[in-house]
Amino acid sequence: MTTDTAAQAAYVVAALLFILSLAGLSQHRTSRSGVVWGIAGMVVALAATVGLASRSITATGLVLIAVATAVGAGIGLWRARVVEMTGMPELIAIMHSLVGLAAAFVGWNGYLDVDAELSGSLLGIHHAEVFIGVFIGAVTFTGSVVAYLKLSARIDSRPLTLPGKHVLNIGALVAFVGLTIAFVARPNMGLLIAVTVIALALGAHLVASIGGGDMPVVVSMLNSYSGWAAAASGFLLANNLLIVTGALVGSSGAYLSYIMCKAMNRSFISVIAGGFGTPAAAADDGEHGEHREISAEETAELLRDATSVIITPGYGMAVAQAQYPVAELARKLRERGVEVRFGIHPVAGRLPGHMNVLLAEANVPYDIVLEMDEINDDFAATSVVLVIGANDTVNPAATDNPASPIAGMPVLHVWEAANVVVFKRSMAAGYAGVQNPLFFRENTQMLFGDAKQRVEDILRRLDALDAPVPEMAGTSR
Repeated sequence: MTTDTAAQAAYVVAALLFILSLAGLSQHRTSRSGVVWGIAGMVVALAATVGLASRSITATGLVLIAVATAVGAGIGLWRARVVEMTGMPELIAIMHSLVGLAAAFVGWNGYLDVDAELSGSLLGIHHAEVFIGVFIGAVTFTGSVVAYLKLSARIDSRPLTLPGKHVLNIGALVAFVGLTIAFVARPNMGLLIAVTVIALALGAHLVASIGGGDMPVVVSMLNSYSGWAAAASGFLLANNLLIVTGALVGSSGAYLSYIMCKAMNRSFISVIAGGFGTPAAAADDGEHGEHREISAEETAELLRDATSVIITPGYGMAVAQAQYPVAELARKLRERGVEVRFGIHPVAGRLPGHMNVLLAEANVPYDIVLEMDEINDDFAATSVVLVIGANDTVNPAATDNPASPIAGMPVLHVWEAANVVVFKRSMAAGYAGVQNPLFFRENTQMLFGDAKQRVEDILRRLDALDAPVPEMAGTSR
């Protein structure tokens, strides 16, 4: 067996492992095995690539590859160990930016180092691959950087609205098509520099034009972009595995973005085009009446007398790292005979599946964690709903106010329950910048403070309520 044959066989094995990884990650119960399959596939792919490259590069080149691999692996392990679940969306966004940057560099290298055997139509195809690869990579890079800055609250999460922003986006795409034709006809560095600058600006503008409420879709969309960028690099490097893997990531990311857009009643084309065709709506920062407060002790007593409880978590639960006491609260209530379930909105948190991962981490049983469509009809028959750190995903303005920026977005109908307790630090608006009328409804009470501490207070009060009352001294028998 030759080195080429062995490498191609290894690439087939790696591609199959990546497919198994995606299949495993599609369900909570098999997600751990999905991660293992993905790691195994990447190990096989790296080994095959280094083995294939060893035929044509010097010993110094192999040393440089080994050093780069060690440095990259070290940084990846370090970041994975120190990142908190609340920082996972930002980490993924910045990882996408690195994929885009790598694709842009591969494209530039493809221009600077053209295979001497290429000629005629093959050379034209090569130059088209270079141009398209640089464009996709540069758009992914700056778009991911802006997403990182928004998710980490380093810049405002509200959409950027420049005069004629849609004309700017369409103009950039038209310019890209024209420059591609010109570059294939007569390649030169000036055109490549021009398309790189245009792509960098377009990527930043596209994501900056998308509001915070749609950022979970943006993360998924950028995942798709990074896949197509990797596929473009595969064509330039004549690497079949990169093409297959990039296509897998690109298509699965695009499909996930489409599913999430349907869940949010958003136009898929509108979101990926930076809000194209969607009229801007002013955020409602005003109040809607007087809110009522409740203490942790009163909440415990409310839960003690409840027959059914639904917990709807959001990003605030992740920030407070309250998933463990929340899991303990669910366990205690179930032991008392209370029906407890979790209602998960498709875009709860700032990453698809964010809340599901947190609850699985705290060993919450999978069978009581239900999606929005499975549980929305049950709120009306529920005694108590605990809204822990959620905001936009439980906002009735989405159904009641056509002028709201989140109008039409499917939400959890928590307000239909007999009692709603909202865990929140303050009365501030949610990530989408929209005030929530739920906070002012007659059946809603606000429990302010750190979610983890408040849940722990509730647990202590429940224990106190369950404790036997000691007999008084001197009581006659």
